[in-house]
Amino acid sequence: MNDEHTIVSREEWLAARKRLLTREKEFTRLKDELNQQRRSLPWERVDKNYKFQTESGTKSLAALFGNKSQLAVYHFMFAPSWEAACKSCSFWADNFNGITPHLAQRDIQLVAISRAPLSKLTPFAKRMGWSFPWVSSSETDFNFDYQVSFRPEDLAAGKTAYNFGTSDDADEELPGISMFYKDESGTLFHTYSCFARGIEIVNGAYQWIDLAPKGRGDEAELAHPMAWLRFRDEYPR
Repeated sequence: MNDEHTIVSREEWLAARKRLLTREKEFTRLKDELNQQRRSLPWERVDKNYKFQTESGTKSLAALFGNKSQLAVYHFMFAPSWEAACKSCSFWADNFNGITPHLAQRDIQLVAISRAPLSKLTPFAKRMGWSFPWVSSSETDFNFDYQVSFRPEDLAAGKTAYNFGTSDDADEELPGISMFYKDESGTLFHTYSCFARGIEIVNGAYQWIDLAPKGRGDEAELAHPMAWLRFRDEYPR
């Protein structure tokens, strides 16, 4: 990598770093503005009575909030016919265990939702050492309504709606994040969703990788940006 970079003195490095810092501060201010715009989006009422299978029985969407007023949903790719969860979603989920108590202090309940039955979710979570709530939407239209799962007829017709557009190459399952709010009367609202690269914001590992000298890889790797990824218990030791 040294051939690609100029080697300079400490003083020259600091000057270059400070120039970049100016851009980073601009980005931070823009990000703060974007976050405020995100929070200012209008909400839509959730009127459908969704039911989920959990380790403590069938629960409504409202019940998934627990005693919190905000619900963060990670749409975890795991179709009913699959024998294992999505590797990419597992990469994201490896970020979840340690943050749930912190989110709870900010009135947020985090839950992952997949279409696979609980009989597949539970052993996979045990294998990966995950303790965050992970529930099954196998008996409801939740994943289809929030445009992260697609029926065979929609895939065949090439009319799948994903990431606020129409995709002609969608898969059976795709990732996303949705946020919900429950008011004092118990009324539920959908406040935000993001998909595709929009979900990178919650992947702490990617934030570290982006800071590293090699970043996410060279041009050859970036053509297949997640080809390197494995379940974390399958990497060579």
